[in-house]
Amino acid sequence: MQVFEIFRSIQGETSRAGLPMWFVRLAGCDLACTYCDTPAARDPAAGREVSVADVAVAVSASALPWVAITGGEPLLQAAEVNALVAALAAQGRGVLVETSGAHPIDVLDPRAVRIVDVKTPGSGMADRMHWRNLDLVAERDEVKFVLTGREDYEWARGLVSRRRLAARTTVLFGSAAPCLEPRTLAEWILADALPVRLNFQVHKMLGLR
Repeated sequence: MQVFEIFRSIQGETSRAGLPMWFVRLAGCDLACTYCDTPAARDPAAGREVSVADVAVAVSASALPWVAITGGEPLLQAAEVNALVAALAAQGRGVLVETSGAHPIDVLDPRAVRIVDVKTPGSGMADRMHWRNLDLVAERDEVKFVLTGREDYEWARGLVSRRRLAARTTVLFGSAAPCLEPRTLAEWILADALPVRLNFQVHKMLGLR
């Protein structure tokens, strides 16, 4: 598989924020979001070829119970990702797979927790969203919105309501720096009593990657 980097850090987002875990960042992404915070990982050539077995060995160097597979876009390497999920599950690890939402998530090994981005108008990539993914998410999965401002917020609020997402899965609202302050987003969520979780990037507060 084409790997950009493997590292340990504190999970900064999702309902598992604050947990220490391994991160396997894969190289290659076919989107170009306006707020992308890892643009270097978009180029497949930026990575190095590493076997699934070697990745599994690398993350066994420390007995952290969770591994996050991110990118880039992991689903561009779906076969390899599924092989890694199987290997990690055999080790007794929990696995998160963070995906842009632009590719069908039903190809993933069901043992993975799927963290699905929903591309907002402010991302510049809303037309690339694979909308059936919102019908496929289960209770154990999570849906993430990265919001650039009030227009994105209102768009996301309407989508969550129409698709009854909060009744089926965990919904995360996060702010795209520097476009939107987290406190402002928190105030909007409180004012509307939205059944969503503020997705605050704890790792960035700590100066971690």
